Amino acid sequence: MDYGLTGKRSLVLASSRGIGKAIGEALASEGSNVLLCGRSEDKLAAGVEAINAKGQGSAQYTTIDLSDKDAATQLFSVAREKLGGVDILVNNTGGPPPGSIVGVDGALWRAQFEAMVMRVFEITDLCLPDMRGSKWGRIITVGSSGVVQPLPNLGISNALRSTLVGWTKSVSNEVASDGITANMVIPGRIHTERVDELDAAASKRTGKSVDDIASAARAAIPVGRYGNVEEFAAVAAFLASQGASYVTGSVIRCDGGAIRSV
Repeated sequence: MDYGLTGKRSLVLASSRGIGKAIGEALASEGSNVLLCGRSEDKLAAGVEAINAKGQGSAQYTTIDLSDKDAATQLFSVAREKLGGVDILVNNTGGPPPGSIVGVDGALWRAQFEAMVMRVFEITDLCLPDMRGSKWGRIITVGSSGVVQPLPNLGISNALRSTLVGWTKSVSNEVASDGITANMVIPGRIHTERVDELDAAASKRTGKSVDDIASAARAAIPVGRYGNVEEFAAVAAFLASQGASYVTGSVIRCDGGAIRSV
């Protein structure tokens, strides 16, 4: 299937590693010109080199910290400079520290809201005028299975990522007539460094070994294993495709069946 993304310009947030990096690779493999961004210049440079070596699409990078209040305007300026604009925006952010939702310090709430929610709102608003002008655009926001089935000990994540569900649906309604889709993709246990970090935190909290934590997590997933980043990225790439033009306002699960609700 030809996804029709040759020459499309993609901005992928938090793409120095894990899911974000894999989505950038998947979009480039379909011929898109991709801008990766994140805090780790070494990892970004390596990711760009790997993408460009394949000769499908192209990749560039810029370093940015989404917790900075001017990050959205700076990032959009770079995207304009390096890509000429943005056709496909992948909203992805790092996760907050694990812990209870009760008794969270107000400063921590505000800092995580700025990085995980406000930057997504701001960069999307900056990209939308050009998408509307060309009558084509894709907004893909990476969420968490916690927006459907709240995850234990990830209270901040459950709350803030749930905010993006209502926002995604609202945006999709307002931009659909301009040929723009907006969807959320939610991962289950996709094997990334972040998942390894959460397993280690659970091990420390419960006194169980990391292997026991991971084994129990895999046993609770109907497919019996963690997913890989390429599987998740393939879903995102399809949502960016020409063929997905009638899919909007949706929350798409890529979780191996882990979420128990219908």
